[in-house]
Amino acid sequence: MKTLFLAFLIWCAALPAQAQVSAEDVSRAQDYLRQLSTARADFIQRSSAGPVLTGKFYLDRPGRLRFEYNEVKDFIVADGLFIYFYDAALGEQSNAPIGQTLADFLLRKDLSLTGELNAIESFKQGGFTYITLVQKNDPGAGQVQLVFAEVPYGLRKWRITDPQGEVTEVELKNMERDIELDDELFAYYNPKPRPLN
Repeated sequence: MKTLFLAFLIWCAALPAQAQVSAEDVSRAQDYLRQLSTARADFIQRSSAGPVLTGKFYLDRPGRLRFEYNEVKDFIVADGLFIYFYDAALGEQSNAPIGQTLADFLLRKDLSLTGELNAIESFKQGGFTYITLVQKNDPGAGQVQLVFAEVPYGLRKWRITDPQGEVTEVELKNMERDIELDDELFAYYNPKPRPLN
């Protein structure tokens, strides 16, 4: 179940050759993401390295998000400083500073798709806009693809490819925006506290 968390930490793939980029598409996507303050959605996670999983996604920009799974008791939470992954099978958590993860670009107050990130490809197909991003200072290190529905316009998917070519896709459904969310959703609590001696 660590696939999504690891994808936040490592996003590597070969770059496409001679891709075209629409500055208008990138600007529209950036404006949309900057205006996305709070959100709640169902998600479907598909991975070539594991089973299909579903759950709930919560976002409170800047700094906070949460993924809760239906099929397993694993969860991912970003509290504004760190992002945590709880592995229920092991009863353990892993964490990293948000700034060292892919989640950083989405959670930043000053979100930008043209700063430390660089769009290397954009195209429209079947009512969706696809934008592929790389790190500007290390474009060979990897990429993430964002997928936006055209009508109504909004983020619907992202895809991350790992060094072995395995793809993790997260599809969002039934998104609600600009809603009130409980602060406790974005705090890490150990589901299995150690017993007192």
